[in-house]
Amino acid sequence: MSAVSEGVLIVAALLRQEILRNRRKKRCWIKKWITRRGVLGASNNLCVELQIENEDDFKNMFRVNRTQFYYLLDKIGSSIQRQNTTMRNAIPARTKLEIALKYLATGDSFGTLSQLFRVPRYTISTFLVEVLEAIYSVLEDFIKVPRSEEEWNQIIRGFFIRWNFPNCFGAIDGKHINVKCPPGTESDFFNYKSTFSIVLLACVDHDYCFTYIDVGAKGRNSDGGIFNNCTLKKAIEENTINLPSNAVLVGDEAFPLKPYLMKPYPRRNDLSREQKIYNHRLCRCRRIVENAFGVLTFRFRIFEKPITTSIDKVDVIVKTSCALHNWLRKTSPASYTPPGFIDEECQRSGLRLGTWRQNASGGAFENITSQNNRNSTREAIRIRGNYCHYFNNDGAVPWQDSAIF
Repeated sequence: MSAVSEGVLIVAALLRQEILRNRRKKRCWIKKWITRRGVLGASNNLCVELQIENEDDFKNMFRVNRTQFYYLLDKIGSSIQRQNTTMRNAIPARTKLEIALKYLATGDSFGTLSQLFRVPRYTISTFLVEVLEAIYSVLEDFIKVPRSEEEWNQIIRGFFIRWNFPNCFGAIDGKHINVKCPPGTESDFFNYKSTFSIVLLACVDHDYCFTYIDVGAKGRNSDGGIFNNCTLKKAIEENTINLPSNAVLVGDEAFPLKPYLMKPYPRRNDLSREQKIYNHRLCRCRRIVENAFGVLTFRFRIFEKPITTSIDKVDVIVKTSCALHNWLRKTSPASYTPPGFIDEECQRSGLRLGTWRQNASGGAFENITSQNNRNSTREAIRIRGNYCHYFNNDGAVPWQDSAIF
């Protein structure tokens, strides 16, 4: 063998040994700056400081106060906590809850949350749905359809006392939630605003709380079309939820007129004074669902811009946000919706718009298109006529004439 050939073989052998040594080296499991989570991450620093020094800032960060935060942590901590391994420590349940609540409250990207809490983006994406589902399972009793006649009557009394609308058991509306278009489904989720969306259909009680939500309908559908296929319509028509007789929902022009669902007279027509008063009284009552959506968007800024997660995650995000809204509205209304935050009516100055509107943006919520429905039954038309007659006679209020002129 020549000296040159022998040298080539020696070099090849050395290169092989070097390659094998590199393969045996430990791969880096985690970035170094993330390993310092316990020392420098927000969970053990900023979040603790806010709890001790300024609880208002803590609540602004997570939309819940310290007591409410630890209530949730106590309820879901064991179900979202994982065991430490020999390779790395598990992310604490407290940190997971902080990240999930801050994501809903601010709509921050996974990258921003990763840098703040020193948790990998992929890890956040992996556990987020689990945490949100755990929160929803704890709070789902705060967002359920009433099942007894007495529960319905309580809502009906509330609508009559607050909004002077008799026999009303809810206000219904739907909103587009703008999302990132799922691959291969462009036409299904493409809406009239030329964006991609799913639809949240919701029924709200007299106190701005959701009693029913339907999440996930594709954006190309109208309110009326979604309502026709939702479980609430079937439950009402089959009376499986013990509604009192003659009880009605109120909705806008997008919905079909039904014996149990009142809508305005079409504004494209030349309306009589009586019909204008009916429209005003109905829209005044229906404004409560508009405010509920407005408060939800203001408190949970995830809805201020299109949501870029997968569609199945968007469904969980919406459901959990609605449940948190109801929980906070029912357990701490003074801080969640302080005076002046929601639309109010004053005898002297008329309608005073709530402060939530000052920061309202189009964001991820868009109105729904109307459904052309010319098949209203005679019974539905008769019931609307009865309401129109009532509002202009026995049910008239002193301010209604000035409100329509």
